[in-house]
Amino acid sequence: MTQSGETPRRGRTGPSQITAKLTIPFVGEVAGVWQPADAERTAAWELYFQLASRIAVVPLERDEGVLREALTSLYSLYDVTRGILHKHGPAVAPPVPEGRLTFGVLAMVTLNRVLRPVLTVWHPRLAAYEAVRPSGTDPVSYERAWPEADELRRQLDVTRQALRSLARTLQQVAEVGDLIDLPVPRPPLPPPARAPLPPATRAPLPPSTPPDHRGRRPGEPSTGGTPPR
Repeated sequence: MTQSGETPRRGRTGPSQITAKLTIPFVGEVAGVWQPADAERTAAWELYFQLASRIAVVPLERDEGVLREALTSLYSLYDVTRGILHKHGPAVAPPVPEGRLTFGVLAMVTLNRVLRPVLTVWHPRLAAYEAVRPSGTDPVSYERAWPEADELRRQLDVTRQALRSLARTLQQVAEVGDLIDLPVPRPPLPPPARAPLPPATRAPLPPSTPPDHRGRRPGEPSTGGTPPR
């Protein structure tokens, strides 16, 4: 139900209303009802695609990935989100009553409460450590030896969970399939090994017998001709 004087904002396709939820690292969550307009559905798809195609939403195991690459991905996501907001303008951030959400609200909360804290703290820390890397040292091994590496991985994991909660909401609004947890195709199984066939049993050949004086071997029929003189 819309309040008096409020224009219904149902789009042409997709759910007319969802309950949106965004987890904020170490704080809590933002939740409310979202009645997405068509412009918000388009913006939701654009941001969902950006999230699904970045390592920012992929778990970073202890001996996998590079922390610098993960932070760079978050930085680019920050700029991309601002670009989507600028592109669609006020259509994705209309005024709504308390308890309602819009694409604009979710995007700005993501920028200021999810991405900004981890970037402003950890980018300069990692950059300072990288600046004193000895010449000739492998950058990946050097990064993994950083005393604060495990803590940054923990922070990135919490940020990843927040971004995944946003992605699920955007996926629902955009009405698209899951592009994040894609099933990994398995290679075809090799054909089962076939047991070698036993060698064929053959009767032993009789020993070769020389022909007689008429040029015939034993057992050969006679031609009925006159034997040579």
